[in-house]
Amino acid sequence: MSGTSNPFDTATILDGIRRWVEIETPTEAPEQVNKLVSLVAEGYRELPVSVERIPGTNGCGDHLAVRSAWGQDQPGILVLSHLDTVHPLGFIERLPFRVEGDSAFGPGIYDMKGGGYVAYHAFREICGPTGRAPLGITHLFTSDEEIGSPTSRALIEAEGRKAKYVLVTEPARDGGKIVTGRKGVGRFDVVIKGVPAHAGLRPEDGRSAVRELANVILTLEAMNDLERGVTVNVGVVRGGTRPNVTPEEAYAEVDLRVPTIADADEFVARILGLASRTEGVSVKVVGELNRPPYEKNKAGSALFEHARNLAAELGFDLLDTYTGGGSDGNFTAARTATLDGLGVDGQGAHTHYEQLYVSSIEPRARLLYRLYQTLR
Repeated sequence: MSGTSNPFDTATILDGIRRWVEIETPTEAPEQVNKLVSLVAEGYRELPVSVERIPGTNGCGDHLAVRSAWGQDQPGILVLSHLDTVHPLGFIERLPFRVEGDSAFGPGIYDMKGGGYVAYHAFREICGPTGRAPLGITHLFTSDEEIGSPTSRALIEAEGRKAKYVLVTEPARDGGKIVTGRKGVGRFDVVIKGVPAHAGLRPEDGRSAVRELANVILTLEAMNDLERGVTVNVGVVRGGTRPNVTPEEAYAEVDLRVPTIADADEFVARILGLASRTEGVSVKVVGELNRPPYEKNKAGSALFEHARNLAAELGFDLLDTYTGGGSDGNFTAARTATLDGLGVDGQGAHTHYEQLYVSSIEPRARLLYRLYQTLR
């Protein structure tokens, strides 16, 4: 616990965030992620909690589950934070931790080391002699959210099924708004096989995979429906070998965003059902809905209203919003009351100017502490 008279002293918390930021944790560097996992685990020593470290798999870092010594015999509070970032190793040379006015900069500081740390700080405070919480708390730190949570999804879903509430410490949006809905995310690979030929001597023998890829791209782009909130993006394309060879192979990577389960069912089927328009050319699509839509529901709305009332007691207005980006909250929202965007406010996630707003640190830490204290 902090040694100041104010247990939510901004300078103390920011110093802790700095320590997390200065350990770079790109998802693809599990040894770096594990350094931070060790630091987080060390911070819970001698507190009334159990610490379970789940070994990483498939090239990802470890996950960490910290559980309060109380309340584990009934559904409680699950807090979801990820320790991995998108910034490559060495990016901290370009974006070193620094404070300018109300902004503190650093790789992953906004998405989401700031949010993870304030939830960690509030958990440690609730473990102190003056803290109290009616429900048990489990804080799950994962290592692979930025690549779609392939090794942590089953763990998140299992913990989510056991919980009564889920609090996600992704960054706040648009001036501090809580997130109460997110689009579902689908990812697909398109592989096209044609027939090679000499483009000058025997063009009639060839069947161009790249030309068929053009057909596929136009079909996918035509699926965009902004009124429905459905977006389809062909983000990566490759094809061919040389300019004088009819291309035998072409490839694309596709991103789908959908607001509802019904939309997901429709558009996943349409994308998986893509077929070739050219004789002698095959189109194969593999992929799936990576994150289900996080649809706003009664349980989530009631949880938001509770948080909004707590924020009012703390002296600030809390608004909610809907976003197209996915998070680990997508995995729990359909089954368990989920509130997302509880992390710090700021801007520039995934950029060279990523920053949190220092003035948001204490209010967000206090809000999380009060949620721990009052949810029942």
